[in-house]
Amino acid sequence: MHNKIMNPESMLKGRMAETLFEELMRQSGNIVYRFGYEAIVQNLVQLEEKFDRYNEVGERIRAIPDFIVLDKSGKPEFVEVKFRWDSKSGNADPERLVILQKYWGAKLVVVNCWQQPYFRIAESPYLDNKKQFVLNPLMEVKNWKIKQEVYWEFENLVHKYLTPTLIPSKDKKANSWSPLHLK
Repeated sequence: MHNKIMNPESMLKGRMAETLFEELMRQSGNIVYRFGYEAIVQNLVQLEEKFDRYNEVGERIRAIPDFIVLDKSGKPEFVEVKFRWDSKSGNADPERLVILQKYWGAKLVVVNCWQQPYFRIAESPYLDNKKQFVLNPLMEVKNWKIKQEVYWEFENLVHKYLTPTLIPSKDKKANSWSPLHLK
C-alpha cells in the first residue's frame, strides 16, 4: 500500500467525478467547499519532509473527505466522492473506507459509468459483508434538493465523457501519437 502508484487515467476520472458531483450540488442550490487531502493538506505535506503519510495521523489526514456540502438550510455534511467503473465493486480500498467512516462519518458518493443511475450514495457502513458497496440513488437524498432537470444533465455528462472509455479502441495505431508526428 505504501508504494502504490496511481494510474493517471484513474486519477483523471476521479477528478472528473468530483467535479461533476460538485457542480451538480452547486447547480441544485447547495454550497460546496472542497475539503479533501488534495485541496487542503498537500501543500503543507510538501513543505514538511518528515511528514509520514502512512502513520496513524497521516492516514487520518489522507482520509479527509473531498467536500463539505451545506444544504439550503445550512446543515453541513462531509462527502467523499469515488469513481468506479461499476457501482458494485467496493473492495478497492476497504481500509481507507474504514478510516473515513471512523474519523469523519462522511457520506460516500460513487460515480460509476456502467449502469444508471450513475450517481449513487452510501452512508456508514459503506460496504456489506461481501465488501460490496451499499448504495442508493443520489436523487433519494431529500435535504440536498437536487433538481431533476439538473440531475439528468449530469447523468448525460457521465455518459458522454466517462462511459466511452469502457469501449476499447479497435485500432491502436490510429490513436497513437508521438512527438514525431509534429515533424
